[in-house]
Parts: sequence; structure tokens; C-alpha cells
Amino acid sequence: MGIFSSVRERFPGLCGEEDFSFARHTTIGCGGVAEAAFSPPSAESLAALIRFLEEEGIPYCFLGAGANVLPKEGRFEGAVIRFGGLSSLRREGDSLIAGAGVTGGRLLAFARENCLGGAEFLTGIPMTVGGAAVMNAGVREGHIGDLIEEAVGADRGKVCVFSARDCRFGEKTSIFQSGIAVISVRLKLAPASREENLARTAYFRKKRAHLPKGRSMGCVFVNPAGLSAGAVIEACGLKGLKLGGARISNAHGNFILNEGGSSDDADALIALIKRRVRERTGIVLREEIRRIP
Repeated sequence: MGIFSSVRERFPGLCGEEDFSFARHTTIGCGGVAEAAFSPPSAESLAALIRFLEEEGIPYCFLGAGANVLPKEGRFEGAVIRFGGLSSLRREGDSLIAGAGVTGGRLLAFARENCLGGAEFLTGIPMTVGGAAVMNAGVREGHIGDLIEEAVGADRGKVCVFSARDCRFGEKTSIFQSGIAVISVRLKLAPASREENLARTAYFRKKRAHLPKGRSMGCVFVNPAGLSAGAVIEACGLKGLKLGGARISNAHGNFILNEGGSSDDADALIALIKRRVRERTGIVLREEIRRIP
């Protein structure tokens, strides 16, 4: 019995699909196919699904909005867990309780409607709340970890509550990168008029307007201390370099564009960038993207 059938037999009615295409569900637009994908509708069903997969020895991975990830080519004989069913969003005082599947656009619109501000720096970032928490998404002006008071996650099939300290947020990193599935987060915001919110949203939208258009993962590397990864890559003469169907953007050195290539092309280009930068500057670039599965 295949993975899809096994899971559906154990969890009748669970939303899922067979032959899940990573290329269709990621911003880079390449990668292979997974045997099955599932979207649990609740924290309990997510935890139960993870326990089942662990007990049965079935490989699995998590996927949110599909940004900042590089999927492998070939067939993944495992399950992809998605978070669209965890999309609750409500206000409690000056805090928002957001499910992992809530998109960045919906989160910001809800905050604006409720006259709450402080998260506008997330404007334009392709994200779900869960994925943003995993990556501690953000910009120079702030990261989502700065706002998270508390998170709920499934750690190997057990639902746990994580304080802000427990989350261990760092520069594009968190405890959730150890394989813990984010279920929801509590975000601490502040009162703000609609006009203030719109002005800050416009400011951050303008700041992102220069970023490259096309299929990409977003920024590939974490900025080295006090430096811009894009500027370092440009200084090494690498902007515009192409390997197969992957090319370093001419507009921003920290973006790799997929121009009809494969994940292998992008992977080879990433390795070349890291090698050249290390040889010419001594800087060891750290990848911001996640490899899946």
C-alpha cells in the first residue's frame, strides 16, 4: 500500500493529494515530485499525522508558502505536510493569534483592520506565519521573532508551547529548524491608526520594489556581520553568472533566478558562489534557504 493510501486509511477525510509537484508549489519553480502531500486541519490532527509517519518510518518534510526553499530533483518517497488547514486568526488585546497557514498578506490586512501596527516590515515577503517563524523572516528593521511572545508547535508528534526564549530566534534561524512544526504563534503588536499602518506599509513596499522579478527563492545567503551578501557577491564579479538554467540576478547578487533550469543547476551555482567568495574574501557564506526534502 502506498503512502497516500496508508495515511488516508488511518485518517479518513484528511485532505491530501498524490504526486505532489514541488515545482508547482515553490517560488523557485523547480524540483521533483513527492509521493503524497497532506494538509491537517488542526493541531491535534497534525500531531497525530506526524506520530503516524514516525511510527511507520515514512519520511516527511514541511512546506509553507514555498519561498526560501530549494527542493531536490527526482521522486521523494515520502509525505509533504502543508499548513493551509491551520489558518485561524484572531485578536486578543494588542496581540494576534495566527495559525501557521496564515499568509503574510492576510496577517497584515487583519492587523490594519484592527488598528494594530508593528508588523509592517513583513510587507511583500512571500510567507506563511509558520514558515516565517521557522526562518525568523524579516528585514533590517525587524524580524518576526521580535514580535512572537509564544508559539505552539508539534515536536515529533507532541504538541508543545514555546516561550519567546524557547524559540531561540537568531539571524534567519530558530529552534523550529530542528524539525519542529509550527502550529500557531502569538504576535505582540501595538495600537496604530489605519493611516500610520498604510504609511509604513507603503514605505516597506517601496523598499522591496527594487528586488528582482522572476522565479527565485528570495535571498539565498544570510548577510555576513556588517555586510551585504549581495554586495559581497557583486564585488567578486559574480552578478549575471549563469550555470545551466540558473542565473545570479543582475539586479541583486543574493538572488538566483530559475530560467528553465533544475534544482541541480541552482545547487551547483550556490556551491560556486560560496567557493569563489571564500577564495577571494575569506568570507564563508551561510545559506538562508532550506533544502527539502
